[in-house]
Amino acid sequence: MKAWDLNMNSLFIVLNLAKEKKIEKVFWPSSIAVFGPSTPKENTPQTTIMEPTTVYGMSKQTGERWCEYYFRKFGVDVRSIRYPGIISYKTLPGGGTTDYAIEIFHEALKSGNYTSFLSEDTSLPMMFMDDAIKATIDIMKAPAEKVKMRSSYNLSAMSFTPKELAKAIKSVLPEFEISYNPDFRQEIADSWPSSINDNAAREDWGWNHAYDLEKLTQAMLDGLKN
Repeated sequence: MKAWDLNMNSLFIVLNLAKEKKIEKVFWPSSIAVFGPSTPKENTPQTTIMEPTTVYGMSKQTGERWCEYYFRKFGVDVRSIRYPGIISYKTLPGGGTTDYAIEIFHEALKSGNYTSFLSEDTSLPMMFMDDAIKATIDIMKAPAEKVKMRSSYNLSAMSFTPKELAKAIKSVLPEFEISYNPDFRQEIADSWPSSINDNAAREDWGWNHAYDLEKLTQAMLDGLKN
């Protein structure tokens, strides 16, 4: 209930302030958690089946519907992105399902090995923090007529598995080793898309990512070393 309260009531406060013209634009961060086991996993479309299985995903999906409602009913200029897994060296991992992709870099430099809580072939959509920030700024700067989706936009940069990420790290740190011990987060990951179709964001407001897996790996290792 705390998770629901945090995501929903804070959103309503902001949407109602915007409805009363006290806020010019609203940004609502959504997530790939809005999708679920019945969603097409490969190249997940912008508009598709959504049956999320987590409280986080249910609240994000509900938030998307309220955002579009406030836009259509009250003209609130609300904009949103469905973030994939976000990877950064500036904050510590928080235990989330995609956070193996942050933990692995810390352990690669500290101990030279890592035990992944997801299986080796679990592919998830990921993005470097710099690209996530760029996308957020870009959609907020876009002219209102360019923002055609007022629920939330799919957003993507790359998809990879723990095995593929480990291989990229080994290309820089040859001694690195990885093992696998999936936990409760495996079931959550299995319910999420493997790859995301974000053509709408690219066509509507010009989204384009800068970091692929190779650049991400180098940026993470360099950032953590510093």
